[in-house]
Amino acid sequence: MISEKDFIQTNYTISTENGSFEWSAPSNIALVKYWGKKNNQIPANPSVSFTLNHCKTITKLAFTKKPNDGNFSFDLLFEGQPKEDFKPKIQKFFERIFDYCPYLKDFHLTIDTQNTFPHSSGIASSASGMAALAMNVMSLEKVLNPAISEDYFNRKASFLARLGSGSACRSIKGNVVVWGNHAEISGSSDLFGVEFPSTLHENFRNYQDTILLVDKGEKQVSSTVGHDLMFGHPFAEQRFSQAHHNLSSIKHVLESGDVEHFIKIVESEALTLHAMMMTSMPYFILMKPNTLEIINRIWKFRNETQTPVCFTLDAGANVHILYPENTKEKVLQFIKNELVGYCQNGQYICDEIGNGAVNRN
Repeated sequence: MISEKDFIQTNYTISTENGSFEWSAPSNIALVKYWGKKNNQIPANPSVSFTLNHCKTITKLAFTKKPNDGNFSFDLLFEGQPKEDFKPKIQKFFERIFDYCPYLKDFHLTIDTQNTFPHSSGIASSASGMAALAMNVMSLEKVLNPAISEDYFNRKASFLARLGSGSACRSIKGNVVVWGNHAEISGSSDLFGVEFPSTLHENFRNYQDTILLVDKGEKQVSSTVGHDLMFGHPFAEQRFSQAHHNLSSIKHVLESGDVEHFIKIVESEALTLHAMMMTSMPYFILMKPNTLEIINRIWKFRNETQTPVCFTLDAGANVHILYPENTKEKVLQFIKNELVGYCQNGQYICDEIGNGAVNRN
């Protein structure tokens, strides 16, 4: 069993003065949701997600050696311009990982980051952003200790990304990623994400995700606050048990290609996530009227045309429409004809399953 101690590195054989790396990392959308976490970003239940392809963060990390005075310094740019309001979250991330990456205090870092999707589009960038940053940190570690293996590199990157944003650990490797201990997923861990261990059925390869931007404003309740409300939630234990059961079910679905059962699990998970928000104390609703209109239109379209299209939601109002590649033309026409009017400024983003972080050096 891998423990946190396995990610503490002290064996640096090489020194370096300066350099830079650049990585992209995608967002991901959970099929079985995680909601509720313990100390140190440990999930209360396991989750599984599709890694996206086009919605990603591109981050360049430049480093320059400085005197080791025990202090840490970095500059943060967003699309080439200083972005002071992003700095506290990044500072907090680095403070969480110093024990595992003590070499960071030897360098001044300049982080320049950008997203391929519109800023404030309502797409969560914390997962892609923290994953891209973690890959850059591990590139620096690899320079200082070239002996580390590719497996260790990716596993520790996922471990570090989790400390910045829980779901970020699912954006490192693989088109389908499991995070959290689960009896039927070999190698699964609460500490990092692992690639889905089975062969993905061809029905789910190149699966499409069109994201309808219902509300691009800032959420009135942060995910961190929402997770915390699972402590003492009257339905928490039943929910955690349900997630384990649904992960077992969806594992067989992804292996067998049963799209009909996939739809039932994924939509139930999305609605359960929001049911947890509506039944916490204090309670809150992140869906908007247009979210519900879209869901009802999807159900009507699916019943009338027998097209295997379904929705999922993250902790917000936007709707992810999931469907097989061979129905793409039909579904996009449906979106243009019936759903675009429910999107803010008619905006939506077409994406699909991807493969994780990419080295852009």
